[in-house]
Amino acid sequence: MDTLCLPSLNKDDPRFALKVENKLKNIFVTQLEDHGRELGENVKHIPVITESSNRILKTSVNTLQRTLVVKTQVQLDEVNRLLMRKRLEVNDRMQALEQRRAVLLEKQEDIKERAIKFEKFVGENEVKRQRALKKYQKEKKENELREVEKSNLYKELEQLQIRHQQLKERVDKYKIYEKYMMKILDLLPEAYSEHGSDSLVMPIIKRHETLSATQQDLLQHLTGLEEELQQGQCNLDSLKLEHSTNRLMSNKELAKLQTQWAKIREKNKQMEMSLYNQHDQSRNQIEEIGCILLAVKNIAQQCHLQHYGPLHQMDSLNMMDMIKEFIVETVDTERRALQITDSGSEWMKSSRCRGRK
Repeated sequence: MDTLCLPSLNKDDPRFALKVENKLKNIFVTQLEDHGRELGENVKHIPVITESSNRILKTSVNTLQRTLVVKTQVQLDEVNRLLMRKRLEVNDRMQALEQRRAVLLEKQEDIKERAIKFEKFVGENEVKRQRALKKYQKEKKENELREVEKSNLYKELEQLQIRHQQLKERVDKYKIYEKYMMKILDLLPEAYSEHGSDSLVMPIIKRHETLSATQQDLLQHLTGLEEELQQGQCNLDSLKLEHSTNRLMSNKELAKLQTQWAKIREKNKQMEMSLYNQHDQSRNQIEEIGCILLAVKNIAQQCHLQHYGPLHQMDSLNMMDMIKEFIVETVDTERRALQITDSGSEWMKSSRCRGRK
């Protein structure tokens, strides 16, 4: 069953104050003191009228019943008009509350969607961070391996340089022998070179040629290693520079995301505070409306009419209609009773006046 929501009413409004008047009993003077006998028979006594002009107009014999009915109908129309205006005001406030409730629901859905998007955004950033961390760890391992390889290459280069220095020293050492052998070859006759292929000099010459070729190969290999080392050093420097750049960019992006996250969190806190305030206002309005409905129900229990049916099956508007009808009937009954009382008093007064005459 849907709860009936009504707008809040001002409790200080004088129109909702219940006024109860203590009506004094009407005391009618049926016979004045008999001073005429003392002062004389020609003295005329004027009775004192204590009632208002409206009461005299109502109770006058010359007042028509149709006029009273018209006045009562005008009053009833005025009450109906006021009640209709109150109903329109209640309906307008109910529509305003429904619109505010719809706006609040839309805001709640928007907040939920933003929270979901933010959680998704944070999840994506976490995945990217994990991916960047893995990449960084992988590059760090590769750099460590390259550092180890670089140190090994440096060691090998040092060994090759030592070997090259040793070979150079040996070449310088045996260079005098080469010069000596060349001079000997120049001094030998030409026929000896043709028949002396199996002599002891040829193996030495071949060994020298082999050593020279090996030295050239070692020098070329050393040059290649130095070039590879320089290329590796350049690649390492470029990787370090790229890593530093990527780390700076990542730190900058992370700082930017943290700033955005802090702004969004502050905005969410403000929206939560406004939402809590709106909930408090709605709860206060609901409490006031509940008090009003409870008061209407209590008054309806005191003003229950049988033809409206059971009280628990009526809604608030029917209860208010029943209260209005009960009040109108009570006022009408009181008016009729006053008319009967006033007419009886007038009749008794006229009878006593006739009897005194």
